[in-house]
Amino acid sequence: MSLIEARVKAVVNAERSISGRYPNLGPALLYREGIPLIDNVGTKILETVKDGDTVELRDGRIYLRGVLVGKGSVMNGKTIKREMALAKRNLEAELDGFIDNTLEYAKKEKDLILGKLELPKLRTDISGRHALVVVRGKDYRNDLSIIKSYIEEVKPVLIGVDGGGDALLEFGLVPDIIIGDMDSVSDRALRKCREIVVHAYMDGRAPGLERINRLGLNAEVLCCPGTSEDIAMLLAYENGAELIVAVGAHSSIIDFLEKGRKGMGSTFLTRLKVGDRLVDAKGVNKLYREKVKPKHIVGLVLAAMIPVVIAGAMSPPLQQLYRLLSIRLRLVLGY
Repeated sequence: MSLIEARVKAVVNAERSISGRYPNLGPALLYREGIPLIDNVGTKILETVKDGDTVELRDGRIYLRGVLVGKGSVMNGKTIKREMALAKRNLEAELDGFIDNTLEYAKKEKDLILGKLELPKLRTDISGRHALVVVRGKDYRNDLSIIKSYIEEVKPVLIGVDGGGDALLEFGLVPDIIIGDMDSVSDRALRKCREIVVHAYMDGRAPGLERINRLGLNAEVLCCPGTSEDIAMLLAYENGAELIVAVGAHSSIIDFLEKGRKGMGSTFLTRLKVGDRLVDAKGVNKLYREKVKPKHIVGLVLAAMIPVVIAGAMSPPLQQLYRLLSIRLRLVLGY
């Protein structure tokens, strides 16, 4: 759940919210929602203020039981705009290092990802079907809303990547498969889904499997480098999916830098491999926003009037009224 969804009253950041390395969107989103952000307070406050303490925020100062325990700068629209402009200028240098890291890791991982993967045998039949891979990324709710009719009509295999399983449940959709390291998906989603695949490290360690075992559930294990959303796409591809539709997936430098990643080698390779079947629906809500036009309302009213007019024409009292009005009109007009 995001800070905005949790309806927090304010955010206090011990460090800088905008590092200046790249333009992260978080501070602007908080400001747009009217949530105060006190920035760069210092890490000492993490030792002073404990979980559950009630603090008072006043002009960038933080008070605990009346005692000043920290001071930062209040991020306003002007400050955010200035720092974002600086971050955009620095993005080119950040991009240079990001590309180098991406290519370096792509060389190391190409055989593992582009070669034949040792995949677990799935109970879910994907061959010849569409596969919808849902990641709980930016704007996933809006994108899922836009393609809801596609889901209802085509009935693709529903694959949730960790918290993407909960994203599907939000829309009344039960995941066929949940894949990931199981660090951000709810117990409810794991119990409801039809099949679980735990993403493990290349050395075989699978911390997520411990959680599955504690819940008394069964899961397959897949050892592969890269992110869980990469593995989800590869799993769908290798199992013969006709089309892979991705919602909320991470694909840009900003996406990866915000997650603390310095490269995207596995994602680059994965998209090279599955690209001919991949449709990235991220941001599709910005392409089409249905609006009700006046002509639609007029058409609806006229359509509703038709049965009323027909019923009126068949009603004896209304027929009599019509004849009286007709006679009156003739007298007035003199014919």
